[in-house]
Amino acid sequence: MGEYMQFSAKTKNEAITKACIELGVSSDQLDIQVVSEGSSGFFGIGSKPAIIKARKVEESSEEKEIEKIIDSVKIDALKEETAKEVQKPAVKSVSKTPETKKESGGEKAKEERQPKPVREKQFREKASKEKPVREQKEKPAKEKTVRAAKAIEIITDPEEIKDIEERALVFLKDVFASMDLGEVTITSKYNTTDGCLEVDFEGEDMGILIGKRGQTLDSLQYLTSLVVNKGKSDYIRVKLDTEDYRRRRKETLENLARGIAYKVKKTRKPVVLEPMNPYERRIIHSALQGNKFVETVSEGEEPYRHVVVKLKRY
Repeated sequence: MGEYMQFSAKTKNEAITKACIELGVSSDQLDIQVVSEGSSGFFGIGSKPAIIKARKVEESSEEKEIEKIIDSVKIDALKEETAKEVQKPAVKSVSKTPETKKESGGEKAKEERQPKPVREKQFREKASKEKPVREQKEKPAKEKTVRAAKAIEIITDPEEIKDIEERALVFLKDVFASMDLGEVTITSKYNTTDGCLEVDFEGEDMGILIGKRGQTLDSLQYLTSLVVNKGKSDYIRVKLDTEDYRRRRKETLENLARGIAYKVKKTRKPVVLEPMNPYERRIIHSALQGNKFVETVSEGEEPYRHVVVKLKRY
């Protein structure tokens, strides 16, 4: 771990946000020590700023081992789907180019030997200028076919709901057993309002399952979704959570977005955030959507797509 750095602000939360901006990480990746809570004083008289010390938390070796296990499980889960896909033979398209007639050396020599008179050239140039230019008809651009998104239908059959819940539970139990996490309590509930299977688990050390910025939790969620939707005609959304991480992460990103917006407004320079998944990028966009001074755009390609916060142009 690095050395502690000291930050001060009006309140403790503002000091934490300042530390997140300076160190370029979210609050769950910081080791924070509160030196002084601060006080507002009496009508601003005698107010004291909040002071904290913070440093980055390095990724543990256990998290690296678990990420390797997740990757191996992900490969095994995708093998069955790729085996079912029938590989169609690629048809080589041979484009025939029209043959151009080659000019013989004799014809070229004749043209060079017989130069055209200057008067004839001038007459032809004037005639070409006087001719009206025909407007080229623009070819209509081919419309791209947009694939319709899979419709999310609400499942009402109790047996089908029980089947998808059992699929998720069996898969997660096998993954946790391979990680040697000990006893993990898994609870699942199918939300009939939005058609989402919500799975929550509790245990002694759930921080390992969350991983760096929730990457391990997102990988588990993706794999569970593959297992649950295998052989299903309708798409079923899956949401994994532990220790209320999703809500806490949302609050952290919203605080970070507001702090970045203040920095952009003050320095008038754009700030590039770290690569995020689509869900976290939407949180940043929505948090600064109504801001009068800054705007947000997404740039780059997955998995390195990121949000850029910049000053609005009037």
